[in-house]
Amino acid sequence: MLKEWVRNQLEKDSSRLTPQREAVVDVLIANADDHLSAEDIFIHTKKLYPEIGLATVYRNLELLEKLNIIHRFDYGDGHSRYEIRLGDDDEHYHHHLICQKCGSIGEFKSDLLDTIEKRIAAETGFEVTDHCLRFFGICAQCREKVKS
Repeated sequence: MLKEWVRNQLEKDSSRLTPQREAVVDVLIANADDHLSAEDIFIHTKKLYPEIGLATVYRNLELLEKLNIIHRFDYGDGHSRYEIRLGDDDEHYHHHLICQKCGSIGEFKSDLLDTIEKRIAAETGFEVTDHCLRFFGICAQCREKVKS
């Protein structure tokens, strides 16, 4: 179902779901809960499509981002991370919890900013269409290591 949504988004742009692009999309779908870098995506995609090159992966990620099929995030570690959108109903990003010790990236899916978005609209006339929050701190596993 998600792949069909991706195919439809590509067709709206007169683009196709080529075998290489499909391999990249398959990796993104299979790792939807992870925050993969382009290099991670390349390594996984190479297993499905051995002929693919890193430049092809980058070009496909660029197109998928342009068409709002994927989100690209920068967490300050020098590597962009990618997540596939879950279809047209995927209105808001979830928030990211970034551990400053081990670099793990977790998610917090509660949309706590609805009230703020409504207030912004009421007070300024500005319609918020999306937002992205990153929280930096120490994850539970690293905090537990310090205790023991």
